[in-house]
Amino acid sequence: HVQLVESGGGSVQSRGSLTLSCVVSGWTYRFIVMGWFRQAPGKEREGVAMIDSQGSTTYHNSVSGRFSLSKESADNGIVLRMNSLRPDDTAMYYCVADGGLLDSDAMSQDRYNFWGQGTQVTVS
Repeated sequence: HVQLVESGGGSVQSRGSLTLSCVVSGWTYRFIVMGWFRQAPGKEREGVAMIDSQGSTTYHNSVSGRFSLSKESADNGIVLRMNSLRPDDTAMYYCVADGGLLDSDAMSQDRYNFWGQGTQVTVS
């Protein structure tokens, strides 16, 4: 069955950098969309960044220009490089995956059936 394994995260000071990684196992289909959601205490879960099999990406406006999402071709994984972090980036970050290519629902949590356990990012 499909599993997502996340790594990275942690604590950093404002304007610092962190990297999140996610590897998917058990995926047997040709196309996949992978990315990250986050949820801060008391706030709704929001899409952060997504990438598909063709390398197309989309970002939440608040992270555009600061975060960069790329594929790690060796192991069907993705890496989210987060720069110029701000306190409002503090949240639990969840890796997600599902089939197809990026579409208008890319930032909708209902689109994704496969979720990681989450990794905490704290910016102070």
